[in-house]
Amino acid sequence: MPTLVLASASPARRATLARAGLDVHVQVSGVDEEAAVAGAGVGEPQDVALLLARAKAEDVAGRSSELDLPGDAVVLGCDSVLDLDGEPLGKPRDAADAADRWRRMRGRSGVLLTGHWLVDTRDPLTGGTGGTGGTGGTGGTGGTLGAVAATTVHFADVTDAEIDAYVATGEPLAVAGAFTVDGLGGAFVRGIEGDHHNVVGVSLPLLRELLAEVGVAWTALWKGLAHASRSDCPQ
Repeated sequence: MPTLVLASASPARRATLARAGLDVHVQVSGVDEEAAVAGAGVGEPQDVALLLARAKAEDVAGRSSELDLPGDAVVLGCDSVLDLDGEPLGKPRDAADAADRWRRMRGRSGVLLTGHWLVDTRDPLTGGTGGTGGTGGTGGTGGTLGAVAATTVHFADVTDAEIDAYVATGEPLAVAGAFTVDGLGGAFVRGIEGDHHNVVGVSLPLLRELLAEVGVAWTALWKGLAHASRSDCPQ
C-alpha cells in the first residue's frame, strides 16, 4: 500500500484527509511562494494555485532521500487562493489587509481555487524508491500530474464590527482568502456551490481521481477501518 505524503503545513488539510480515512505522512515543503509566483510570471488565480501546488509537491519529492521519505511515497502538494475580481488572494499580509479584504468580500461571491499536484515517487518495477521506507508491491508510474478544484463561496453582508472582531481572533490571518467555513468564519459564509472539502483546502473527489491516474485506489489508502465499530458511524 503506498504512503500518501502531504507537502503542506495545513492542519485543516491533514484533518480532512484523516476524517476521510487516510493516514498521511506530513512533510512541509521549503518553497518560497512569492518568489515562485514572481519567477514564473503567472497572475491568473487558477495558474497561481496550480503552480504553487506543483512547486510544493516537486520540492518534497525531489528531496526524498534527504527527507527520508517512505520508499512508496506518493507526494501531494496543495495550494488555495480566493479568486475575487480576477485577483488571487492567498493569506493576508497582516490584520489591516484581512479587514480590507473582508470589506471587499462582504455581500459578494468569490471562487475558492485549490491546486492539487501529485508526484508518484515509487519505482515502476518495485513499487518503492529503494529508500528506507520501501514496502515493495505494486509498481509506481513515475507520474506527475495535477488539477484545480473550484468552489463558489457566497459571503454574508457582515458589519464593520463583525469584521473587526473576526480579524482580532487571528483566524483569517492564517488562511487563504481570510476566511474559514469550518471555524469562526463559518457564520459569515451564506453558502457554497461545489465541493465543501475544497474550501477547507483539499478536494477529496479530485484527489481520488488524480490518485487513480497513478494507479492508486482510494480505498487502498483507508487505514484501520476494519476495527471501527458501528458506534463510530453517523446514524
